[in-house]
Amino acid sequence: MAIFQKLLYRIIFSACLVIVFACTPNKTEEEYKFVNQVYPQLDTENSRWFFFSSACRPFGMVNLSPDTQTGGAWGSGYRYNTDTIKGFSHIHAWQLSGLSVMPVTITGEVGETIFSDFYSRFSHETEIVHPGYHSLELDRYAIQAEITSTKRVGFHKYTFNGDGRPALLVNLNTMLGPCENMHGVLEKTGTNAVRGELTNAPTRRRPKPTRVFFHIDSDTEIGDIVKDGKTGNYLLVFDASAKAVQLKAGISYTSVENAKNNIDAELAHWDFEKVVEASKDEWNALLSRIEVEGGNEQQQKRFYTDLWHALQGRRTISDVNGAYPDYTGNEFRIGQIPLDEEGKPQFNHYNSDSFWGAQWTINTLWGLVYPDIYKEFVLSLMQYYKDGGLVPRGPSGGNYTFVMTGASSTPFIVSAIQKGIITENVPEIYHALKKNHLPGGIMAKAGYEHDTELGGGLGYYIKNGWVPYPIPEGQFGFHQDGAGLTLEYAYQDWTLAQLALKLGHQEDYAYFMKRSGNYKNVYDSESTWMRPKNVDGEWLADFDPYAYKNGFIESNGAQATWFVPHDISGLAELMGGEEDAAEKLNAQFETARQLGFTSGDAHAKEQHPEYSRVPINYGNQPSIQTAMVFNKLGRPGLSHYWSRAVVDSVFSGLAPNTGYNGDEDQGLMGSLSVLMKIGLFQLNGGTGENPVYYVGSPIFDKVTIQLHPDFYEGDVLTIETKNNSRDKVFVGKAWINNAPLEHFRVTHAQITSGSHIRLEMVGNELQ
Repeated sequence: MAIFQKLLYRIIFSACLVIVFACTPNKTEEEYKFVNQVYPQLDTENSRWFFFSSACRPFGMVNLSPDTQTGGAWGSGYRYNTDTIKGFSHIHAWQLSGLSVMPVTITGEVGETIFSDFYSRFSHETEIVHPGYHSLELDRYAIQAEITSTKRVGFHKYTFNGDGRPALLVNLNTMLGPCENMHGVLEKTGTNAVRGELTNAPTRRRPKPTRVFFHIDSDTEIGDIVKDGKTGNYLLVFDASAKAVQLKAGISYTSVENAKNNIDAELAHWDFEKVVEASKDEWNALLSRIEVEGGNEQQQKRFYTDLWHALQGRRTISDVNGAYPDYTGNEFRIGQIPLDEEGKPQFNHYNSDSFWGAQWTINTLWGLVYPDIYKEFVLSLMQYYKDGGLVPRGPSGGNYTFVMTGASSTPFIVSAIQKGIITENVPEIYHALKKNHLPGGIMAKAGYEHDTELGGGLGYYIKNGWVPYPIPEGQFGFHQDGAGLTLEYAYQDWTLAQLALKLGHQEDYAYFMKRSGNYKNVYDSESTWMRPKNVDGEWLADFDPYAYKNGFIESNGAQATWFVPHDISGLAELMGGEEDAAEKLNAQFETARQLGFTSGDAHAKEQHPEYSRVPINYGNQPSIQTAMVFNKLGRPGLSHYWSRAVVDSVFSGLAPNTGYNGDEDQGLMGSLSVLMKIGLFQLNGGTGENPVYYVGSPIFDKVTIQLHPDFYEGDVLTIETKNNSRDKVFVGKAWINNAPLEHFRVTHAQITSGSHIRLEMVGNELQ
């Protein structure tokens, strides 16, 4: 009977996954209770190019949305406080942009003015935004603009309510987000179709140009096409009698033929509402994998907005047929994802910001709730290795960017292996990861160090046991902060050692375990902080542990001191024991509370003279694990207390001017918020054998997580709390499947076999 029930559950789960790609009309509000709670405008006063989404599918190649600011990676895209629309663009990705269009009306002859003076004001009062859909009114032209999308196709619906002839400005040569769009060309291929391409100019982070191809179909005949000699941009003019125009814009990074093929495969009809509904279905299906009960309305809305963010930012770059751009070599080539028995790509290929900080965020959330997505990303990273010889830490458009530092993909991939998400070709994966930890690998490169491998200081780390600050050879990239690099490398070496142990590579295990102890070389017992050393082993003079980026990457010494997730016990021993360590960390939290646990309310404020001195910063990745460190110091109550305090202060707002209070790197902070609110956290990123989760202080009465039947034996994980409130944040007693849960920790095997965790909440005063 158990086998039959399991088979039935797999069939039902698989059927639900299929449904998300089909239109399911007339759904009730109750059926849409998950997606309807998402608030897309969260923190959009502080957003950057790839932050905001509206007309987008999960990890979609197309992320279609209106742009109110278009210059630079930061402070661009959809910014809530700017009331002017400058276009609707299809690509909002890490270091990529493209295909910006703007509906307009024209009277008389077309002049040059329309190509330089086309912006329009709009009002939030007439704006509607939800996952998969965006609608607003362009006041200047009396046009209602509605947009939605499939994974690779943008779908536009423009209703012209004013005077003048309807037209579409296609801005192919313009500054757009992180880079300039250039070499843009367009040609008419039929009465209702155009196609073309543009190039994303190189950036400091993405040093090679990247081509974007497109095909646009219209349901209305395209009349004149006017090219502006000055800007090189185009105007598509429609029949004067047209009051509504619909457009399907397919994109591709490989060819115009594949852009058209993406349309044919994903959007063969012209039913706009059907696509809106299907998009909502797809988002709802993913969000519904976690159901929370209890809490207030704002807490539930913020939770599902955070969960939505956890599935944002990173974008598909492969076509529906599996073709993808490969820029890892000297010449551009079109790669091909392996096909399954039905001739379909086995996985999607992705564009992604760094996995820096993923060990405390998506490692856990994706590993538990979205193992199917997790597996695809690992396979994509390995495809880069097959093409370019290195596992990337943040690829853009089919090439390496060397974003941030270290080998941040190692914990991400090792965690997937330890959880059984990745089971094939593990020896080959180990070889690929090991290459990154040796000279010539990615660990040797500082941030955006494309042409050398000196900035990362790996040679010094291997020879002396630490990365010096400053590095004597000079500046070769960003983030050449020696003490911070030493801590990062040590942790990543430990994660690689765990995989070596799993595979029986005892010599490698001993070697990388020894390197994982290098964090001790930058601990100053006199000051009791991590402290930078120069190349001669001398401590940085006049050391200030609260000085920002003074030997530490996007952090200060106080924050970075706790970046030893693999050996908190060893760190505590250096500090004089667990009691002294807990007292030190608790004092940091007491001080950090006065500044709201963040360095201001935006990433740009981290270098502010006051904000930068916060001893714990939950607005950036280096210290977001610290509340859970108390679990390893014998004080789980402090973890419960401080994690709840951080949630209340940092991750509870629901407005355009608040949200993540810092650096929301492609869903990492959204993931962190979700994990803290459901009360599960993996301190070492889930990279050990049978990974351990620590139980925190959930804010909800009940959390039900659907476990994916293709990966896990259990059906659901349930976490229930008794007497949960703002006045009772400590977990007094805990049970798993009616047995006492010791030390507030549970293993991955226990969780994924299907478990019921019960927590009895007590008190809110520190003992």
